[in-house]
Amino acid sequence: MKRGLGELESTIMDRMWAYHKPASVREVLEDLRQGREIAYTTVMTVMDKLHTKGLLKRKPVGRAYVYEPVASKEAYTAELMRDSLAASGNQAATLVHFLERLTPEEASALEAALQVFPPGSRRS
Repeated sequence: MKRGLGELESTIMDRMWAYHKPASVREVLEDLRQGREIAYTTVMTVMDKLHTKGLLKRKPVGRAYVYEPVASKEAYTAELMRDSLAASGNQAATLVHFLERLTPEEASALEAALQVFPPGSRRS
C-alpha cells in the first residue's frame, strides 16, 4: 500500500499541480520562500525523492532539471483511496463506513461521479 506524502512533499506536489506547467527547483524554492525559510538543497532533495517515487517526471534543461507531475492530483488521490480500500480486509464494510461519514457535499459529488461512471461500467 502506498503511503501518503510527508508535509513538505505534499506542499511541493500541491504547488506542482497548481502550476499546470513544468517547473524548476529554483521556481518551487522561490514560491515556497514566500511563506517559509527553506534551503535550495532541501527542495532539490524532496523533488528528487518525488521523482524516485514516480510522482514527478523530469527532463534536463541546461544544468538543472524541470519537473512536472506524472498524474493529476485527482488521479493520485484516487489511487490512494483504491490502495486503502484494497488493504482494508473487508471492502464492503469499509465502503459502508466511508458512506456513513460523507458530508452532504461529498454525497452530491459521489452521486455526480456515478452519473458519469455508473456502477458496472468498465474501461479497458
